Amino acid sequence: MDSIQKDLLLQIADLHGVPQGAYNIRANGETLGRSSSANIDIVTKTDGKSGIDIFIKAGTKNESMHIPVLISKAGLQEVVYNDFYIGEDADVTIVAGCGIHNSGENTTSQHDGEHTFHIGKNAKVRYVEKHYGAGDGNGKNVMNPTTVVYLAEGARMEMESTQIKGVDSTNRLTKVEMQTGAEFIVKEKLYTHGQQTADTDFVVEMNGAGCRADVMSRSVAADCSKQRFVSTMNGNAPCYGHTECDAIIMDKAAVSAAPCLTANHVDAELIHEAAIGKIAGEQLIKLMTLGLTEKEAEEQIIKGFLH
Repeated sequence: MDSIQKDLLLQIADLHGVPQGAYNIRANGETLGRSSSANIDIVTKTDGKSGIDIFIKAGTKNESMHIPVLISKAGLQEVVYNDFYIGEDADVTIVAGCGIHNSGENTTSQHDGEHTFHIGKNAKVRYVEKHYGAGDGNGKNVMNPTTVVYLAEGARMEMESTQIKGVDSTNRLTKVEMQTGAEFIVKEKLYTHGQQTADTDFVVEMNGAGCRADVMSRSVAADCSKQRFVSTMNGNAPCYGHTECDAIIMDKAAVSAAPCLTANHVDAELIHEAAIGKIAGEQLIKLMTLGLTEKEAEEQIIKGFLH
């Protein structure tokens, strides 16, 4: 890896080099490195699509794997499909994410990725996904992640999705189907600035009795950026669903939030919350009395909000 790729890897996966355990590092459209383990097998797709299949054995405990994508070649555009098959009673952490460094002039570097999770009975998955963009030219960084999740009986997925810097355009789609007793938790953090745009769509089908879903999004829109958040929950059985969107709007930015709930069963309990507003003046004043400039105070408030 060169210095740019090492920086991207650090930003999206907190790694200073090749990780321990199972991993697949994709760089500029090719496999830079790969390692399977006794319980996690990573293989190249054989269906003609670009990407990998990951097989995690039933009963696997306390293991993690890393599958970062790095793009440092200006103008590179790709579509990648990764499928995960998590066995029953497994308990694993999966660290993904994409980092793009585009130093080209009037070019677009783009990564479209579709991750599909088949999570077995009573299995638990913690999925961490970070998106980051950089570059010293005027090229654009585009990322369009799609996440599809099938949760079997008693399965649980906790998803942490973060996009903080440098992504000019993103269309983020997450679709979930839940069976009896399954649980799905999302914590999304998003920051846009300049002329950036970000669209987020969640569609959660709660099909099994006793399943629970909690979708939480926190975002900051600055400068002239635009954000759109849509969360659709369909309660098709006795279940509990909660969706929450909190956004700070600054400068000339625009934010829209559209939670949509549909109860198709008398015992479906669905709740939504949405709040959009500017930074409170008293918060700024309080920090400025401690010696911070207005800009520094704003930065501290944003940092705390997205923590």
